[in-house]
Amino acid sequence: MQVISVSNSSLKKDFLNTPKILYKNDKNWICPLDSEVENVFNPEKNTFFAHGKCTRWVLKDDAGKLIGRVAAFINEKKAYHYDQPTGGMGFFECIDDEKAAFLLFDTAKNWLTENGMKAMDGPINFSENDSFWGLLVEGFTPPSFGMNYNFPYYHKFFEKYGFVTEYEQLTNHINLTIPFPERFTKIANWVRNKPGYTFEYFSKSNSSKYINDLMEIYNDGWQNFENFVPIKRETLEESFKSMEPIMDEHLIQFAYFNGEPASFVVLIPDANQMIKGFNGKLGLIEKLKFAYRRWVGVTRMRAIVMGTKPKFQKHGLESVLFIRLGEYVLPKNQYKELELSWVGDFNEQMIAIHKATGATFGKKHLTMRKIF
Repeated sequence: MQVISVSNSSLKKDFLNTPKILYKNDKNWICPLDSEVENVFNPEKNTFFAHGKCTRWVLKDDAGKLIGRVAAFINEKKAYHYDQPTGGMGFFECIDDEKAAFLLFDTAKNWLTENGMKAMDGPINFSENDSFWGLLVEGFTPPSFGMNYNFPYYHKFFEKYGFVTEYEQLTNHINLTIPFPERFTKIANWVRNKPGYTFEYFSKSNSSKYINDLMEIYNDGWQNFENFVPIKRETLEESFKSMEPIMDEHLIQFAYFNGEPASFVVLIPDANQMIKGFNGKLGLIEKLKFAYRRWVGVTRMRAIVMGTKPKFQKHGLESVLFIRLGEYVLPKNQYKELELSWVGDFNEQMIAIHKATGATFGKKHLTMRKIF
């Protein structure tokens, strides 16, 4: 076996093609767009290069056949927030061969060690945690856009190598063909009518205001979580720009109290239903198919991020946002499922909100750590 550093366009193609080869006969896997993967490794597209670095490799057998890949990265803003300097590894794919898997793990570990790290989290992404993040261990069904999918046997590789679960990432599903629980709806309507509260949806024509509002709520709402690093405006701008082809402004909702940003939720139509069968490509034919599928409409949405300022938590604002979304979505008679992805097992309040909506279990991913 030979580990090869990705250093030219041919090897970039090999990196992209590795999962296409491995999952060729897996009916549940949906190939991410090549451009989405490549953007992670492009300093001009990924703002994390301003405070970090990454590298990647492919693995070939003695006959030159692609059998695996892996990436490693260091986010300088987070690496030193732990008990030991901690880097990341991700984009791991491998045949069912322990020696091959461990060789890939060792390769990432050695690079991180050479760069001063003493542990690695994985599988994670060199970007925000809303995409390509976590090891799937339950719920091996077709993934929504940005959600990691992998073979079940990966779990044994991670555990045997010495990775230990840091936290579980729980994804729940809401069946949109049945009403929200009566209590949930009653609370939402009561809160909506209280003085001082107003509710709005995102507007592209006024995107700067809403990005500022989201950043204010997010950074305030998450500041007390361990190892939290405030999100930067340029990162949000980058995220919203990438969402534009599939964005529905009404699916991004905000709550205000006397004009102060208080809570938000961001939903997107599931682009995986639009790109299924594209094999990662987005040429002319694929773009025409994409446009047609977007016009026809998909049946699933994904909630990628929510947030509420601490002083407004337990006020029921999230209930109102979901009810407003329902009032917009349900008359369309298009969406059948809303995926609430993902919430860490440490986030008790968000888990409680999921339960209140009547959501049921969908998937479980793990964020794991290997201390060297």
